[in-house]
Amino acid sequence: VEAVNPQLNAVACSVAPPARSPDAAAPLAGIPIAVKDNDDLPGYPTRQGSRAVADRPAEAATPWVEQAMALGLVPVVKSTLPEFGLTASTESSLIGATRNPHDPTRSVGGSSGGAAALVASGALPLAHANDGGGSIRIPAACCGLVGLKPTRGRIVDRPDLARLPVPITAQGVLTRTVRDTIAYLEAAEEASGQRAMPSVRPRRMQRPLRIGLITQAPHDVPVHPDVQAAVHMAAAMLEHLGHRVDPIGQPVDERFGRDFLLFWQLLAFALAHAGRAVVGPGFDQALIEPFTRYLARRAVLDAPLIPAAVTRLRRTARAPQAVFDALDVVLSPVLAHPPPPIGALGPDAPPRDHLVALLRWTAFTPWQNVTGSPAIALPIGQTADGLPVGVQLTARRGDDGLLLHLAAQLEP
Repeated sequence: VEAVNPQLNAVACSVAPPARSPDAAAPLAGIPIAVKDNDDLPGYPTRQGSRAVADRPAEAATPWVEQAMALGLVPVVKSTLPEFGLTASTESSLIGATRNPHDPTRSVGGSSGGAAALVASGALPLAHANDGGGSIRIPAACCGLVGLKPTRGRIVDRPDLARLPVPITAQGVLTRTVRDTIAYLEAAEEASGQRAMPSVRPRRMQRPLRIGLITQAPHDVPVHPDVQAAVHMAAAMLEHLGHRVDPIGQPVDERFGRDFLLFWQLLAFALAHAGRAVVGPGFDQALIEPFTRYLARRAVLDAPLIPAAVTRLRRTARAPQAVFDALDVVLSPVLAHPPPPIGALGPDAPPRDHLVALLRWTAFTPWQNVTGSPAIALPIGQTADGLPVGVQLTARRGDDGLLLHLAAQLEP
């Protein structure tokens, strides 16, 4: 980490070695990790990528961190994120830009961008990540990694996040191989005693799978030719394995994107105007970034539309997943185009331009957060100039094991 961080700028703060070694019998004993700087690690601040958050040490671990250390994982750093994870490029006025190991002029993605940079550079074998709109899968696609957003509720999370009007978050890790993602998930599942859904252990298919192919973004947003090529390559690989792949339409209705944006604006408003309650004492509203302030201001302007949007999203979160009535898996891009240049989604970008670029880039990832479906980003292709391109597989709630088995078959 010390060798690569001067080039990557992926570390929010360093963590001292533990006072004693982890239990050698723990399933992941001694494996070093990064903890994303929006979860609490005792004795270290949780800055959320924001100058507005006080630099004060956390007193207790959040549930994911507590479980990770019980599994034997050893935090060595906290990793960077954009302010409050509200955008998809890890650039902030607190830390600066985290850079992509494949091309330091390009975004590493976000919001779990510091984690992705450290794993993609080879500094760490895996790193903590979480996902409220694509924040595991987006940096995985940007950096050539494996990034699974598990089924909602499979991995332990903060209890307060379950009280959101629409529960969208999921905890996980970023890794370089499907095997490493499986190793973490199996250990976490065993530790939590999760029995409410099918096991995450990869599940062999008893028959060829029915796979729906999405290559077009909602509202006719252009999809880069290199991204299209990677998705078609994945489709050909799946057909070679004996599965049936057929084109399908969008899995959610045309109002979904607008509804999700309204909810995102509501979250920004809560952070901007109730920061003390959300992130703790010492919050200074005057220091939040222009993009957060812009989203919060839009929430005020759009306030009459938000209740109906939240109602529709809640209905989507609870409803049976109609797209899987006739399908087992959906194949799509993760992102509409390769990683943008540093600055395009940074704190100094004009907020309206920032938002338009963000929505056009990330249209494929939010719906799984609302439905609670598992979705995995896999490095399948690359651009003409060598940047990684990720494809995404999505399954019905609880079918993480099926996704992982299929991902292992596709892994380069």
